[in-house]
Amino acid sequence: MIQLKKGREEIMYLLTKATEKYKAETGHEIIQNTNRKNYEGLAQRLSEISNQLPLTENELSHDHYLPDNNQAGSTYPFRKYDITGGQLKDAISGIVSNPRPFLVDACYIYVYGMGRKGFSQNPSDDNLIADNEEQNIDSTTFKKPSNKTTRAFDRNLGHTVNKKIATLTRLAVFLFGAIVAIVGFYFYSSIKWQTEKNDLNILPYQPSRAEIDSLEGVWLTYTGSPQARMSLPNRYHKVVPNIVEIKYKNGYFTLIRYGASFNHTGFAQFEAHDLVSLFSKVKSSDGGNESPRHSLMNIADGKKYISAISASWNFDIGEKNKMIGIREVFIKQGKGGEIEEVMNQIENSSCQCKIIRWHQTDKKVKTFYLKNELIDSLTFTEIKPLINEKSILLKDPQDSAIILNKGL
Repeated sequence: MIQLKKGREEIMYLLTKATEKYKAETGHEIIQNTNRKNYEGLAQRLSEISNQLPLTENELSHDHYLPDNNQAGSTYPFRKYDITGGQLKDAISGIVSNPRPFLVDACYIYVYGMGRKGFSQNPSDDNLIADNEEQNIDSTTFKKPSNKTTRAFDRNLGHTVNKKIATLTRLAVFLFGAIVAIVGFYFYSSIKWQTEKNDLNILPYQPSRAEIDSLEGVWLTYTGSPQARMSLPNRYHKVVPNIVEIKYKNGYFTLIRYGASFNHTGFAQFEAHDLVSLFSKVKSSDGGNESPRHSLMNIADGKKYISAISASWNFDIGEKNKMIGIREVFIKQGKGGEIEEVMNQIENSSCQCKIIRWHQTDKKVKTFYLKNELIDSLTFTEIKPLINEKSILLKDPQDSAIILNKGL
């Protein structure tokens, strides 16, 4: 009588053939690794067969299986004869020496169209026939595979290993290419940034911690631009205070300048020791570069009032907005805290101005009222000669652009 292989060797070969058929049917290759998810498609296909075993004994010539009385309403993988991806993973890897009979029969039916009993009566695959010296009643004993089976497994194993090597090679090439691309992009971006920094003179000087502390913070600044504003009839000796908030960020400084009528936004940078450039523009709703201005300021230790020379505008309406050169005075107020801008409140109506509240870190609040005012009304007497009419330079000489005394 013909004896079939049993146990570990039999189920490993059956599952190898089953994976080949599954790939041919579905086009999906089962990657044989430790991930049980990879085997679930085949496991569900075999479960469709195994759960019919109580009904197909005579038709498909396999062992007798008792019906599952609790199967009604159950779904995969909770039925009596269900096969899981984890079971297939263990069996095909050779760690199962005594596989479940319904798994064996399901494999035979899936691959050869009949159960193990029927296959043994007329075997169509010599690789499943046991050699005489290998026959053993104890199915738990692992038998040395025949040369014929070994060659078949070697072919399958070699095919699988080659595919894994090819997959790993493609992955390695992809990762190497991605790394080269990232490094190249970073290198290119770094060179491009260095070129732009040099060409545009951006961040030419790295300030010290003391210089950063000297510039960062809240400043009160006075400018005499109203004195050149043609639409303002009473512009004689007029100045306007602004609040400038400067914050350090990655080698440069951001700034917001709160004015009586509109705000500026921009940045500042140290050009050299104690020498600062301030660039800003009117903060517009469309983000355009409206009325750009540039100031140069020399930060010196111990100076309370710091003068800056600015290429600016008189900030008049429309075509009357003329380019001017002007001296401004900066007075450091402190550091930290939060700026609150008060507008459209009853307080604004009462003072006819914009109100800025500086909430300091010690919980104190300092209030500034921003509006055009007379130089003579300032309490800082030292700054009056720094921002009078003589501090303004017109782009084109004009006798009537600046009112020099009350009589004009």
